[in-house]
Amino acid sequence: MPTELTEEYVASTIDHAILKPDLTRADVDRELDIAAEWGVFSVCVRPSDVAYAVRRLDGTGVAVGTVIGFPHGTTSTAAKIAELRQARADGASEFDMVVHIGALRDGDDDRVTDDIRGVVEAADGMVTKVILETSLLDDEQIARGSRLTELGGADFVKTSTGFAGGGATVPHVELMRATVSSKTQVKASGGVRGLDAASAMLAAGATRLGTSASAAILGELRTRQSGGPASSAEDGSSY
Repeated sequence: MPTELTEEYVASTIDHAILKPDLTRADVDRELDIAAEWGVFSVCVRPSDVAYAVRRLDGTGVAVGTVIGFPHGTTSTAAKIAELRQARADGASEFDMVVHIGALRDGDDDRVTDDIRGVVEAADGMVTKVILETSLLDDEQIARGSRLTELGGADFVKTSTGFAGGGATVPHVELMRATVSSKTQVKASGGVRGLDAASAMLAAGATRLGTSASAAILGELRTRQSGGPASSAEDGSSY
């Protein structure tokens, strides 16, 4: 993380979340436009929106990712693989899968690792992230889930879906970062709605942020850098 946050750097860490189940096509269009306007790293869209997002963002430099087994993680590994293969065919380049939360809480490490590994192998070198849903786990389970994420070969371990009543916290990000090696990155998502929260997550060791408040975060940074008053604008989203 740079000593001084720049708009370009923060934008390069953001996966702009477009995942709410009630979004209309007009809503999706608006969010895709926000992602393109602010030059974020990627959008993370619902699986059924992947092909559309790829077409609409063509030429903008914004990558398209999607979610797998979202939001509960309880679909079979075969179903997760099928979902990923369809998303790949539609043009997605990053995949955020939800771990089997119950299996992780049960201590069924082989099942968790095999599930992750199956999805990673189906991604065939494309970026995979494993969502632990930290609000449903204790620290031991978060640390173990982080280790299993690395063992399964995923690129990132991620805090939350944003749909389970809790999101990223600094202590959880720090725990995840301390648990995995440097080859595995950490993504903070859920409740990252303002610049201060984003900065805290990056300082704690996250290298990617999942948020639907990209415009609020980057707009606040731009205002601060221009010498204007700080803003605490939020979009009210849970993600």
